[in-house]
Amino acid sequence: MSGHVGLVTGASSGLGVECAKALAIAGADVVIAARRGDRLETIASEMRNEFGVRVLAVAADITIEADIERIVSRTAAELGEIDILINNAGVAPTGRAERISRETWESALALNLTAPMYLSQKIAARLIERRKPGRIINITSVLGQGASAIYRLSPYVATKAGLANLTRQLAVEWAPYGINVNAISPGWIPTEATEGGIAKPGNREKMETLTPLGRLGLPEEIRGAVIFLASAAGSYVTGSVLAVDGGYTAW
Repeated sequence: MSGHVGLVTGASSGLGVECAKALAIAGADVVIAARRGDRLETIASEMRNEFGVRVLAVAADITIEADIERIVSRTAAELGEIDILINNAGVAPTGRAERISRETWESALALNLTAPMYLSQKIAARLIERRKPGRIINITSVLGQGASAIYRLSPYVATKAGLANLTRQLAVEWAPYGINVNAISPGWIPTEATEGGIAKPGNREKMETLTPLGRLGLPEEIRGAVIFLASAAGSYVTGSVLAVDGGYTAW
């Protein structure tokens, strides 16, 4: 993917870092965006040294439209036009459904669903104007396909299900322009965001029992799916949700 420029949101930890590394491994230049600027700069420096590609770190809140504009314009000026977008940033608030506040619900909606829509819209519009093809990958979840038997996650499951179907709709609308839109649906993978819940008594055992491969995933196991969907290898794939879940959704 040398000559391509990828944007990864939520790239200060966890699967966002792995998505960014996947693009870099394949030769793309990468812009990593998240709210924690110090973390981003450290990751960007490590990636430049390890992979020899250009890496731009932009501290931003993608629920703010002006920050989206700033990410896109700065990337265009310093790296070139973004033609690969990975919408990874998300939040998973827990709590009983009958007690979830409107503020909590709307915060999850803003980051998990609205921000990916408007980032995708912004990138796609620029690609269409320039008559350039592109790739958009949304990071959903196995919990976008069904309810959680372990956590109370009504805002999360609702927004991830919405993101999965938004993926299909955008794929249909933008296919004539050569913009492939797909999603990756990770299963139970320990990251900074999930390790606390996984460590609670009984949770890991439940997750492993419900996963046919009998184990949790490794963060780096998402890389192959990212490279496939972002590269020419996935040129005839659009509107798909690719599960990387150890068989969790196969039951």
